[in-house]
Amino acid sequence: MMLATVRRLSLRWRVAAAFGLGLALVMTVLGIATWNLATGYMLDQREQSTTRQSEVNVGLVDKALVEHSDNLNDLLTGLASGPDSSILLSRPDGWLTSGRQIEPAAIPIALLDSARNGVAARQRFIADGIPVMAIATPVGNGDSIYVELYPLLELDRTFRYLSLLLITGTVVAALFGVALGVWTSKRALRPLAALRGAASRVAQGDLTTRLPHQKDPDLAPLATSFNATTEQLEQRVRRDKRFAADVSHELRSPLTTMVNAAEVMIRRQETMHPTARKALSLLGAELHRFQRMVVDLLEISRADQEDEGPVELVDLGSLVHNVLESRGKPDVRVEVDQETPLVSADRRRMDRIVTNLLDNADRYGGGAIVVTVRRHGDRARVEVDDAGSGVPPALRERIFERFARGLHAGRRDRETGSGLGLAIVADHVHRHGGTVWVEDRPGGGARFVVELPEAIT
Repeated sequence: MMLATVRRLSLRWRVAAAFGLGLALVMTVLGIATWNLATGYMLDQREQSTTRQSEVNVGLVDKALVEHSDNLNDLLTGLASGPDSSILLSRPDGWLTSGRQIEPAAIPIALLDSARNGVAARQRFIADGIPVMAIATPVGNGDSIYVELYPLLELDRTFRYLSLLLITGTVVAALFGVALGVWTSKRALRPLAALRGAASRVAQGDLTTRLPHQKDPDLAPLATSFNATTEQLEQRVRRDKRFAADVSHELRSPLTTMVNAAEVMIRRQETMHPTARKALSLLGAELHRFQRMVVDLLEISRADQEDEGPVELVDLGSLVHNVLESRGKPDVRVEVDQETPLVSADRRRMDRIVTNLLDNADRYGGGAIVVTVRRHGDRARVEVDDAGSGVPPALRERIFERFARGLHAGRRDRETGSGLGLAIVADHVHRHGGTVWVEDRPGGGARFVVELPEAIT
């Protein structure tokens, strides 16, 4: 689970996590080594000092026992080194205690057994909530045991402080490693960010994008390969555009001749055999469809090769009225806001946008019902509603591609378009910084929506 989560992180955060974990691991190893060395040294020093002190005290007690001194209690009281230290003396007739009082039962049995066997021993344990170092030594004739408990409060506090310091240092080092990883990866991935931005611009159609020359020997081949690829792609696209334009232009004249000849024959079709009339009708339909395709190809080629046309303030309401009047569509209702939105645009391209949307409604949507021009926030919107059955959601993006006819892809009659009309609309709209899409019209049918940035007046 953790591995899958790490894999979902971005490269930058994976590098940062690696830096953080690496520093945390190094600091953990150093912390453990420091802890073992420091605590071992301090414990060793403490044990040596307590052992020396205990040997002196044991000598005094042993001498008092041999001499059968009567002031044994006073001696034990004087030997107590502090308020938290304890001295216990086990004699055949019971225990004598001095200093901080603890129960003899709190002393580990193994420690006492070792002393009873004539071997001095020491052990650390917790006595009534206080860490102590206990040293048990046989005294007298071997029938008594001297036990002294040295408090380790200062040493324990030192250990706690040291452990807190090491843990804090490890955490801080890990956080510093993450910050260092983020900073390092940001600098290291800056060329990749530039490559991503350049690739995005190429994907959006800017084939003139190039990466700057890189001095880094590891990045120079990448920049060179990218620039060579985009240059070849640009040249190929330009060749394809020139080819399409040249072919369309060369086809225009003979196609016009063929259409005119077909029209002459159609006017005399009454004298023809029924089979010939049917063939002539099919030929005429295909010629008209071919003619529209050539015109659309010329429009696309011109749009791809030309720079933006003259930009002027265009009144969308007036433009829609003019297009409908030129097409002889007085039955199409036009709804315009009281203050008609203005856009900075190439008027010829805007005419073509509205014309193609109306043609699309006539061919595939049962004709346009209403054209709405209104404001939508800081953008101007043109909506064309038709009387058709709508566009399925799966085709709403595809119909704006070149040579896409949606559900009518298999038809080859005169009313079927070339599949370039909506592609031209999308191209012209995008050139003006706008968006175009299709949605369901309330009450049925399709609604084609064009949004453009409103002009600042």
